[in-house]
Amino acid sequence: MSTTPAPTSATGAGAPVAPRADGFGVRLAAAMADAGPVCVGIDPHAALLTQWGLPVDASGAREMGLRVVEEVAGSAAALKPQSAFFEVFGPEGVAALQEVLLAARSAGILTVLDVKRGDIGTTMGAYARTHLAEDSPMPADAITVSSYLGPDSLNPTVELARLTGRGVFALALTSNPEGERLQHIGGAGGSVAGAVVDWAGVTNAATGETPGPVGLVVGATIGSAVRDLGVDLSDAGGIMLAPGIGAQGAGAAELRDVFGDARDRVLASASRSVLGAGPERGAVRAAARATVDEVRAALA
Repeated sequence: MSTTPAPTSATGAGAPVAPRADGFGVRLAAAMADAGPVCVGIDPHAALLTQWGLPVDASGAREMGLRVVEEVAGSAAALKPQSAFFEVFGPEGVAALQEVLLAARSAGILTVLDVKRGDIGTTMGAYARTHLAEDSPMPADAITVSSYLGPDSLNPTVELARLTGRGVFALALTSNPEGERLQHIGGAGGSVAGAVVDWAGVTNAATGETPGPVGLVVGATIGSAVRDLGVDLSDAGGIMLAPGIGAQGAGAAELRDVFGDARDRVLASASRSVLGAGPERGAVRAAARATVDEVRAALA
């Protein structure tokens, strides 16, 4: 991957464009140091909407999303809206998601849109432009992507993300039990997941940015998998989005076991443990701050 990539494969533009100096990884690391290494999920699923006394429809998802933006801005490093919980309400839900993303941008808090896009060629280019282009209609600071069509299929998306100061989080070692059947193939020193981590390391190194624009999704509940597979997360060069902390049971011991010396690059993802504190005003903010304190202590 070139250190000054042309955007043609991802954007359809002509001449090469210089990448932005303030890369996503650098900005996210600064936000983690300032507000805390926590990414708060926005998951307006039916049970939570009902708990909050909101209608189970697009208007409820919009209200919850905007409330979370209001309360979490300044209290955590980033927000992670789950696209599916908005899309399920059709066009109105997508419009609500757009409003939430724009509100987060106005509030100055970074967003990681959880969409797990993965495709090839022009289709993946269209997904990338939807969220990562300068004129994106659904702008996010980063998106989650699936690396299991081959991580190199994501290179055009990474190029666009770097050009616009945005990032991606590629699935590497996920916490769902089904993932192991594919991700662990090849075993120690040659696993499929290891190939994704290696790709991230090479790609980030080529950008010259520290941390680079390519983050990884690594579940905090995967136990000894990183060690068993001989994967070195310290070489990945990016930030690791770690679901499983809090409500799913991962604490300090699990974080040390999974991430080892790479703990300083961990961005913990917390959804239920924070949103479940609502709907009273100030409750989500307090829960986010408490989660930040817990995660900081666990990562120390």
